[in-house]
Amino acid sequence: MKCIPIVLFLVGTLGYGQRSDFYGTGFKKADSIALHFKGASLKNLPALTYNLTANLTTDVEKFRAIYTWVCTNIENDYGAYQKTVKKRKKLSGNKEALTEWNNNFTPKVFKKLVTHRKTACTGYAFLTRELANLADINCKIINGYGRTATLILNENSIPNHSWNAVELNGKWYLCDPTWSAGRIVLEDAGPKFEPDYFDSYFLADPELFIRNHYPLEINSSFLPQPPTFNQFIEGPVIYKEAFVLEVFPLQPAKMKLEAKKNKALSFTLRVPNDIKSETISLAVNKSGSDQTIHPQIVSVKNECTLKYSFEKTGSYDVHIKVDDTYIATYVVRVKKG
Repeated sequence: MKCIPIVLFLVGTLGYGQRSDFYGTGFKKADSIALHFKGASLKNLPALTYNLTANLTTDVEKFRAIYTWVCTNIENDYGAYQKTVKKRKKLSGNKEALTEWNNNFTPKVFKKLVTHRKTACTGYAFLTRELANLADINCKIINGYGRTATLILNENSIPNHSWNAVELNGKWYLCDPTWSAGRIVLEDAGPKFEPDYFDSYFLADPELFIRNHYPLEINSSFLPQPPTFNQFIEGPVIYKEAFVLEVFPLQPAKMKLEAKKNKALSFTLRVPNDIKSETISLAVNKSGSDQTIHPQIVSVKNECTLKYSFEKTGSYDVHIKVDDTYIATYVVRVKKG
């Protein structure tokens, strides 16, 4: 595959970044422009790109206007997603064929996107790339695996998601316009898209992004020491709110744990300075309802370690919370000491 040497070169020479690189950069003007052109036609992408970017001076602001527009104007098509998953499953045994299909499939997605303003993740990533490239911003589609509490993966899972990497000021940044656009709610009448713009997948921290996004080409994680695929699928479930609060679960590395009765189990987090240890708690669930626990917490610089002992044997879902916000989930099997 010809793209691999290119990606290796870019990673080696450009490095990677995260949104904090643009601390102090305001996106109010870019977001306002995106809102002004809400509902604009997709039939002339150069004109749309010009309208979104002509009055902005920096590449990051231009990309922000493009990203915000895509996320707030396109509906997630769950039916198209299911069809994509079936095709990817059919080609899962042939990596080169799967990559070729991904590359050839995205232009076909655009026809439906223009007509119905609906698409799956491939369409979101394709449109973001096309608009960015028209603005002379280097942007790529990344194909791989998305993992959530409802998207359970194993070592035989097929790729199920696409997102973007964008080059700004000599660094690569990651973003996910599909997951920023809103969510799919599964109702009795069928799946329904609920628009709800989520800002924290824009130029996300690569170390946190890898917890629920695993690229087919691991160099596209833009990490010097990325986890293996097995480490990725065995890790705890990380919720999107972790991106908002910039809370990073460090240990344990695996979601499924074993512990002994009355012996402390530790959970270590990286937390920003503005989060106080007294706001962090555990929600422990054994029989269908969460019980909030305020465990012993040891804080050293930007790391907090929560220690909790289970008094009874059995299986527990253990959620890490900041105030009332869920950050991560582990499953703990407690045995006799």
